[in-house]
Amino acid sequence: MIARIAPEARVIDLTHGIPSFDVRLGAITLQRALPYSEPGVHLAVVDPEVGGRRRPIAIRVVEDDRLLVGPDNGLLWLAAQRFGGIVEAADLTRSQYRLEPVSATFHGRDIFAPIAARLAAGLELTDVGEPLDPDDVQPLAMPLAEVDADEVVAHAIAFDHFGNVLLDLEHEELTMGVGLRLGEQVEINGERGVYATTFADVDPGTLLLYQDANRAMAVAVNRASARERLGLNADDDLRIRRP
Repeated sequence: MIARIAPEARVIDLTHGIPSFDVRLGAITLQRALPYSEPGVHLAVVDPEVGGRRRPIAIRVVEDDRLLVGPDNGLLWLAAQRFGGIVEAADLTRSQYRLEPVSATFHGRDIFAPIAARLAAGLELTDVGEPLDPDDVQPLAMPLAEVDADEVVAHAIAFDHFGNVLLDLEHEELTMGVGLRLGEQVEINGERGVYATTFADVDPGTLLLYQDANRAMAVAVNRASARERLGLNADDDLRIRRP
């Protein structure tokens, strides 16, 4: 659809690897990928409620004049905040640029791609949809880490295919909370590990707490799955403390 409508647009496919229905991981992935991509039109679709009451939207963010197109289910929220918030939004529900007849189950083809292509070809948000108050865009609910002098209670907000665990925790919260320093022993849900820089700092099979490529804290097991070792599901607590 994009090639038909905007043949001069350069399409960069970021991923098709988001697990089905995982809006949160889609939002995290988008937030992490876009700072390394050129400004432009960013189309994202993880849409478990396709055909339901959720709106299709397009938004403009404060920084870099980027446009994001996708379902209004929180998928675009983290990326929008990463670029300073939403300055303009449009509801695409009745857009004249939808592909008619619109399928009840394939809005990626019939709504999002055609409108993203029109925006890439030079149209404005006001051309492709009805104005929407940026404050009405659906936020994404995320857990928050709890920090005190003895321990940090973080949460498993996402997992990668290695079984590494992304936490809702920043480096500063860890060091200022329990005062943990690189190279020190750490206890995570009762299991001993190391606060390390990289996997090579610990022996195979060792649990480690580390700062990932996007400067967020994560838990891994060198050459194994931390998710399996700790028996974690999404939003589960991880209690981090000195042994």
